[in-house]
Amino acid sequence: MIKIAMTKGRIQKQVTQLLEQAGYDVAPIVNMGRELQITTDDGLQFIFGKANDVVTFLEHGIVDVGFVGKDTLDESDFDDYYELLDLQVGKCYFALAAYPDFRYKIFNRRKRIASKYTAVAKRYFARQQEDVEIIKLEGSVELGPVVGLSDAIVDIVETGNTLRANGLEIIEKISDISTRMIVNKASFKFRKIEIMDLVRSIEHVE
Repeated sequence: MIKIAMTKGRIQKQVTQLLEQAGYDVAPIVNMGRELQITTDDGLQFIFGKANDVVTFLEHGIVDVGFVGKDTLDESDFDDYYELLDLQVGKCYFALAAYPDFRYKIFNRRKRIASKYTAVAKRYFARQQEDVEIIKLEGSVELGPVVGLSDAIVDIVETGNTLRANGLEIIEKISDISTRMIVNKASFKFRKIEIMDLVRSIEHVE
């Protein structure tokens, strides 16, 4: 039996659709109600949780496989896994965004950057060889520049509508995000055949 952790919400719905198209019995998932753990007749056991918890389950060997967004992986310090598949769903991207004058404004101090994804922001500016102050915000990160807390933000962009509604624009695209299938390295060693069967089944979905 392969144990799988899946991020609740949109990823759960998208992966369930892919599994159904790949020929798996997803009725127990669709009809799960308030259950947090289910087993299908295909020999798959699923648990459902928040994105960060999916990584935690994988890190501690509770599950073999995880379906989680690349944004969560990029922000996590856990790296003891193999990324087996880019599902090409849930597409968006990390971007640096600010008011238009950010492009040519001269700063006589460290730039202040607001983000929920502080690890991603730190790595980005480290690559730019630029020393900035990173400010963590958990809610609407766009408020950083709007209220004068920060000069720019690093955030996930899907449509860009919220940025435009607040007068902000994309300064630079940082990296692409989509849902990934990852596997615990130890699990892959002992369950490689079963896990690769699952990967191939999903890959054949058009």
